[in-house]
Amino acid sequence: MFTLMTTALVLTACVDEEEYSNNARGNFEALWRIIDEHYCYLDEKNIDWNAIHSAYGAQVHDDMTTEQLFEVLGNMLGELRDGHVNLSSPFDNARNWSWHEDYPTNFSDSLQRRYLGTDYRLATGLQYRVLDDNIGYLYCGSFNNELGSGNLDQIMLYLAPCNGLIVDVRNNSGGLITSAEELAARFTNEELLVGYLRHKTGKGHSDFSPMKEQRLKPGKGLRWQKRVVVLTNRLVFSAANEFVKYMRCCPNVTVVGDHTGGGAGMPFNSELPNGWGVRFSACPMYDRNKLSTEDGMAPDHEVHMTDTDFRNGRDTIIEYARKLING
Repeated sequence: MFTLMTTALVLTACVDEEEYSNNARGNFEALWRIIDEHYCYLDEKNIDWNAIHSAYGAQVHDDMTTEQLFEVLGNMLGELRDGHVNLSSPFDNARNWSWHEDYPTNFSDSLQRRYLGTDYRLATGLQYRVLDDNIGYLYCGSFNNELGSGNLDQIMLYLAPCNGLIVDVRNNSGGLITSAEELAARFTNEELLVGYLRHKTGKGHSDFSPMKEQRLKPGKGLRWQKRVVVLTNRLVFSAANEFVKYMRCCPNVTVVGDHTGGGAGMPFNSELPNGWGVRFSACPMYDRNKLSTEDGMAPDHEVHMTDTDFRNGRDTIIEYARKLING
């Protein structure tokens, strides 16, 4: 099994940097250098980091305020278009949410409550019940919790009589990659190649280790043997994006909904001279075909929620999944 972790992947490590002065110019140069030497997607995203140095360096001057410096540095990081990149200070957090903000939500809390009802079961953050057509529905809104093999055994046992299972990870922006792996492991009876990862080996933009296989081993407890439909939207990010990557390799699984949000770069942490924290993607991951999943993955069936269904109290994506299972 994998032993990697993520926050929204939760893995942190400090990157040692050379000394820079604790002034506007020093903090700017420190941040630019951290990204230049350690960020993993500069070449993949065709980002001219030297040009960005020139453009944003011209905005840095000795008499700027702390808030002005934070804005410049945050805007510079925004050029990376990466939800795993942020700059944290005591007064604000610069982040990029374009991976989901520019797209339809394709999820409704109020509609989901209609499907779950008031008598749904709850275990380690997983909500589940049997729908009226004998299809199991399991909602995983976060991988922040350890799932536990005993809990998963009880869930699988309870849902076992169902004709099929809907696993809904819409709006799941990540958490523990080990939890994502543990849940996915309940849907395969054999070890599967699910992807690859690489590590930075030098300061050059293309200095990476060879690709290392990611393999998913079958869970040791009860495993699901029937059809599964996984529901996705643009808010599926990081560890949840990895979960969808694993599930695409499992038998009898179909992915329905919207393109996932991505976030395939495992984040590392560093610090600027003034104490501000910077998080950035440093370890790229790929699917089993060695294709990057940083920008997410397309579903097998692209389905969007409609206004008509919403007014009628129907979740278009859930209903589409039920039709697939019922044949």
